Amino acid sequence: MAGLTWLLLPVLSSSLLMVSLFQSAQAAGIAVYWGQHGDEGSLADTCASGNYQFVNLAFLTTFGGGKTPVLNLAGHCDPPSGTCASLSAEIKACQNRNIKVLLSLGGQIGNYGLTSADDAGQVANYLWNTFLGGQSGSRPLGDAVLDGIDFDIETGTGLYWDDLARALSRFSSQKKVYLSAAPQCPFPDGHLSTAIGTGLFDYVWIQFYNNGQCQYGANADNLIARWNQWTSVQSNQIFLGVPASADAAGGGYIPPNVLTSQVLPSIKSSSPKYAGVMIWNKYFDRGYSAAIKGSV
Repeated sequence: MAGLTWLLLPVLSSSLLMVSLFQSAQAAGIAVYWGQHGDEGSLADTCASGNYQFVNLAFLTTFGGGKTPVLNLAGHCDPPSGTCASLSAEIKACQNRNIKVLLSLGGQIGNYGLTSADDAGQVANYLWNTFLGGQSGSRPLGDAVLDGIDFDIETGTGLYWDDLARALSRFSSQKKVYLSAAPQCPFPDGHLSTAIGTGLFDYVWIQFYNNGQCQYGANADNLIARWNQWTSVQSNQIFLGVPASADAAGGGYIPPNVLTSQVLPSIKSSSPKYAGVMIWNKYFDRGYSAAIKGSV
């Protein structure tokens, strides 16, 4: 029997290692939006904090309909003058820490929208060649290759965003293009429900703020009710989106101790699709992510 035990131990250890690796790969994380305030710190420092697994560069505010695309990173750099190319090394530093860096499209204020499926295809080609794995003589973020595209569509209609998702996904045959969506918490979202319904989005981080009907208020009842609806969408990784401070949004702030002791336990138990927390945004995150990351 001693010999049999000796033979089984390596097999058992190997199995345990595989389970451990799988669990680690599935671990929940924190996503954050960076780029909308010049005083929020550098992208490199954001990633070096160890608090985040995803960083959304916010925002590409103008695109579609034949408009010249505009990248707006607030006070960090000026794309037309070429100064944003300096972010290339910082993006690569983030990626070397296994942090996914995505370009966020849209935002609350912008001049964007798609006019047809063909227009969506043209925007996809632009994004692939300018920010992802393609080639262009004009790459405002330098030669860094972003990991994917985030859809934060808050104005206009819900038309053709599904076509954009499909067009971007086709490039994954060359290099994986991760797709994320940031819908508002009312279900279904008027701008992104059709796109999310394609099942092409790797991550869906829902904005549970600025919406009285589903954000955290006197208690978490409305939030949890909407969360349970959102877990039905065709994505296996759903994130709870929260403001990092009471000043970061018009409503929906959840104190860290309430989030970790009341809200997260409830939503974790309701669906295996729970994948973490999205924070708006880096400028207002003055200890919020550090306070919750052990419970995420």
